[in-house]
Amino acid sequence: MREPAFWWRAPGLAAGLLAPLAAVYGGVAAARLRRPGTTLPVPVVCVGNLTVGGAGKTPTAIAIARLLQGAGLRPVFLTRGYKGRLAGPLRVDPAAAAADVGDEPLLLARVAPTILSRDRAAGAALALAERAGVVVMDDGLQNPSLSKTVALVVLDGRRGIGNAKVFPAGPLRVGLDAQIDRAHALLVVGEPSDLALPVIDAARKRGLPILRGRLAPEPAAVQALRGKRLLAYAGIADPAKFFATLAGAGLAPVRTAHFPDHHAFTDAEAAQLVADADAGGLALVTTEKDVCRLQGNPALAALAARSSTLPVGLVLDDPAGLRRFLAGRTGLRL
Repeated sequence: MREPAFWWRAPGLAAGLLAPLAAVYGGVAAARLRRPGTTLPVPVVCVGNLTVGGAGKTPTAIAIARLLQGAGLRPVFLTRGYKGRLAGPLRVDPAAAAADVGDEPLLLARVAPTILSRDRAAGAALALAERAGVVVMDDGLQNPSLSKTVALVVLDGRRGIGNAKVFPAGPLRVGLDAQIDRAHALLVVGEPSDLALPVIDAARKRGLPILRGRLAPEPAAVQALRGKRLLAYAGIADPAKFFATLAGAGLAPVRTAHFPDHHAFTDAEAAQLVADADAGGLALVTTEKDVCRLQGNPALAALAARSSTLPVGLVLDDPAGLRRFLAGRTGLRL
């Protein structure tokens, strides 16, 4: 599903018409948040966001896992496996098909052991069996089944919380106050726009640490693409952000193609992208998530083989600040 454009502008008629549904959805979700969760014998670090769609959770979870690994600890990721067929609990094979496990778990599994489970408590039990020293949840801020040692809210600075309305009237998963009340810190990714200010203000009023960072492309990938005429395609929550990242690295694409978030490419779409690239003498480039979704499907192999990726990583303004925050909340020596 594509996100409605009205989510990301001032509330109007569409948001008003959907307000009754949003009130019901938000009320149920807020009540669910108040349920007590299971406490694990190891720290649980939850990386979540406030809205439907991407904000940089997965790069943040990966950065935290690498920080923990650098301190000699064993992080194990716990993920729901959104858009995957399997419910788990299971350990994700990095070579699995995205249709089975989803795209984000494949990225996580390249970094640390990754447990996929729709039932977070059952997944946590398997993570402990995998000798987890820390459970790192990629998403799950709104899931109450586990007690969270750290609840880190990741906010896309440019998109913020849009019209600040709850789904389906807007992009918020639950009302802002109900979510921020359960957060321990806020990470703003990218320069904040006016749409991000309500969250930053709410965090400040509660005395939460506010961290800042940005998503930056890997220099080697940028160098490999430099000088090429590009056809860029993406099926993520905000394809425009990917295209802007390319442009910011001096790699402005000649053509772009955007698809819905977590899009499952069809054979015809893959063939068309390859044909368009051939017709224009263009090189194909996409995101790591999109290439993951091509994995395991022979019909999409030609597109996968032709597509370069532009991996991005989280660059923090104050890396030591994140380390201090995590150490203070978990008691770990970092």
